[in-house]
Amino acid sequence: MVYRFCPSCGGSLEPRTIKSGDPDRLVCMACEFVFYLDPKVAVGTIIRADDGRLVLVRRAIEPGYGKWVFPGGYVDRGEEICGAAIREAKEESGLDVQIEGLVNIYSYEGRVPIVIVYAATATGGELCFDEECLEAALFHASEIPWDELAFRSTHEALRDYLSGMLHPFSARATTLRQDR
Repeated sequence: MVYRFCPSCGGSLEPRTIKSGDPDRLVCMACEFVFYLDPKVAVGTIIRADDGRLVLVRRAIEPGYGKWVFPGGYVDRGEEICGAAIREAKEESGLDVQIEGLVNIYSYEGRVPIVIVYAATATGGELCFDEECLEAALFHASEIPWDELAFRSTHEALRDYLSGMLHPFSARATTLRQDR
């Protein structure tokens, strides 16, 4: 997307070097407002069911239509990150979860989202899916459809999780119940 006008005064935006070594920033030629293009934060939740299988959902939206991911989505402005992970897990899988730890944080050069992935245990609800998903299913580690995963971060987070990578974690709000 190309931004041409200042959100503050409507003046023209032009690329300008503000600090040596930093990338050019869009600057308003009228009021000198600096328009920072910040990354978008997304969360994902690798959910372990009672029997040890993992929850994956098949995407019904682009990018990655028809491919498998663990439940996740964008964090809303002002939303607590763990709360967003719990919310997205419930929306996309129908499951209530308890966050167990941080798997890792993924970002890639030239890509907008920063993806924060948590490990969680299902604590209630019933496996189902919402309008952003074609289906939801449980997979043993040996059954994960590696060739049908949607994103690089999905591959890397599942590999990290299955290798036992889990960072120590402490959060105020690690459970959230939503009535459907």
